[in-house]
Amino acid sequence: MEKPLSIALLGLALISFAGAPSPKSRVPSPGPLVSTFSIVARDPVNGDLGVAVQSKFPNVRVAVPYAKAGVGAVATQSFSNSEFGTKGLDLLALGATPQEVVTIIGREDKDLEDRQVGIVDAKGRVATHTGKMNIPAAGGQSGAGYVVQANLMEKPTVWGAMARGFESARGDLADRMLAALDAAQGEGGDIRGVQSAAILVVRGTASGRPWADKQFDLRVEDHAEPLKELRRLVGVQRAYNHMSAGDDCVAAKDWTCAEREYGAAEGMQPANAEMAFWHGVALASNGKLDEARPLFRRAFTADGRWRELVKRLPSVDQLPKDPALMEQILATK
Repeated sequence: MEKPLSIALLGLALISFAGAPSPKSRVPSPGPLVSTFSIVARDPVNGDLGVAVQSKFPNVRVAVPYAKAGVGAVATQSFSNSEFGTKGLDLLALGATPQEVVTIIGREDKDLEDRQVGIVDAKGRVATHTGKMNIPAAGGQSGAGYVVQANLMEKPTVWGAMARGFESARGDLADRMLAALDAAQGEGGDIRGVQSAAILVVRGTASGRPWADKQFDLRVEDHAEPLKELRRLVGVQRAYNHMSAGDDCVAAKDWTCAEREYGAAEGMQPANAEMAFWHGVALASNGKLDEARPLFRRAFTADGRWRELVKRLPSVDQLPKDPALMEQILATK
């Protein structure tokens, strides 16, 4: 069995990350007071890692969630300390357990009792910390591969509701974490109300392309119903994830694959003219012009400039160099 690094060795590693500054300069001062509720979790099926959060604080994405594919995920809130996110992920990558991360960074944090932190690593190990100076109701709890935490809540049943919501939900990690946030809000949520929300989900295994490892990185900066808006954005992003997969298929000249992926995207967002257009391109390139025409019609009706784009595609091998096919597509009304 792989053993985690010792606390002493990890402490030395932390000093090296910080450039060995003086102890005084390494003590973080209180960050923004992000009173909020969050869930940090790992998907037991595919290993995806993520954080979802709602707050009465603008643009909570900038302060609370951190995640790295194949390493772990962190939520740092109340008086947020970014070191739990940045150095915390570095320590997890070295082999620290989530609890060791809290211990090591917390040892140098004179404001630890003002902090609230949740951590999960790529193995599903977890830790949650709520300092005694968090504004009540404040607390957290852990479960199999997840932690929930909340502060400045209307009542102390919020984090328990989050845990039940997550455990009972179906779907992928994003769906289940959103269910936890809904459960928290349904239990009363922040005593001051709502303002912003965010979700960050990365793959369980790093691909070496960090930009491609993010499944979701979405924020609602200021909204009367941030959770409702965040769900809408997740739906849009799901469709664009299929669009990106379709682009990869086109690059490989696999038009059957492109048809499948663009079709999935178009089915999720039928009012999106771009998704209809590229689904039509894939079908036409795959010899299915009759099926493609209604999609081209939808795009051309939304904006006549899609017709001009059709003319430009054969030169870059994104439509067959077939004048008759081009004429038929452009004749679509």
